[in-house]
Amino acid sequence: MTKAKSAVMAVFSLCLLLAAGTLAQQPPTFTTFDAPGAGTGRDQGTFGLSINAAGTIAGFFYDASGVAHGMVRDASGAIATFHGPAAYDGTYAASINDSGAIAGYFLDASFVYHGFVRATDGALTTFGVPGAGTGASEGTVPASINTAGVVTGYYLDASAVCHGFVRAASGTITTFDVPGAGTGRYQGTRASGINSGGFITGFYADASSVEHGFVRAADGTFTSFDAPGAGIGPGAGDFIGTVPDSINAAGVITGSFTNEHLVSHGFVRSASGTVSDFDAPGAGTYSNTGTLAASIDASGTIAGSTTDASLVYHGFVRGAQSGAITTFNAPGSGQGVGQGTMAPASTWRGVSRDITMMRAMRLTASC
Repeated sequence: MTKAKSAVMAVFSLCLLLAAGTLAQQPPTFTTFDAPGAGTGRDQGTFGLSINAAGTIAGFFYDASGVAHGMVRDASGAIATFHGPAAYDGTYAASINDSGAIAGYFLDASFVYHGFVRATDGALTTFGVPGAGTGASEGTVPASINTAGVVTGYYLDASAVCHGFVRAASGTITTFDVPGAGTGRYQGTRASGINSGGFITGFYADASSVEHGFVRAADGTFTSFDAPGAGIGPGAGDFIGTVPDSINAAGVITGSFTNEHLVSHGFVRSASGTVSDFDAPGAGTYSNTGTLAASIDASGTIAGSTTDASLVYHGFVRGAQSGAITTFNAPGSGQGVGQGTMAPASTWRGVSRDITMMRAMRLTASC
């Protein structure tokens, strides 16, 4: 198993810390859970990816056959499972808003990705972005849904180029490409988060496959940015650069950047555009180690994970005002190579570079 794959399979219930407004107000507490039907073998189990203000969690689980199923767990602990129509390789719930609507995707028998929105009553509406490819590892990949039910994400066209999209609650879809985005295979624009004001963040890979962050205002205006210290040239077989993960209602963005040595560092970008970097205590300082910022709440508190020099993952919380960082380990998390506690949004970023690995993991389509 690759180190990155091991890290993904080490996700526990860190998402429980990501509820809006809870990160800065109380010490970390942990509740672990397994979805009914979740497999107990290697690379199986339950993955919580998103949580709303009511404490409802959306995610997925792998069963004993390695097939993924959508999952939603309410604050009382009740878990419901669901599947996309014609889902073959699996159904993945990616994001949940405060009303309980979920955005995600499923894979059909040809390994094509299709988007869906699941209403609070369980009704599933599927959609595909016009122009999305219909071949293996192509299609529509929703990433985030806001309080108004607006969904953002990206799609892969028939040439495996990525393009951003935003889908209104009414179903109207608008596509976009950030100026400077590359047009080669697995380059292009990927949206990762949307806030209540309709501002979207994400990143794009340019013609040299270097990653740059962007903000798209509700009127469609783009601002691109690079974190200080981010790599400016392609790495040896890996993408490097700036990758935003999350944006809060105030327009503050968090994410990670990778330098030329493939070391990752967290960053926070204010609504005015000021970018500050940070590292969690104990973060490794060599290739494929470092700090991955995953999510930011309404107060500006950030949660994420760090990889130490022994390639063990640890969770962290960074205070909004003080910037103080507290690291932690979820109960039962392994402490061997590629094991530990990892934030879910960082998982998406960490596997987004290697399509072959992602196909094997059946976790997400990516560029």
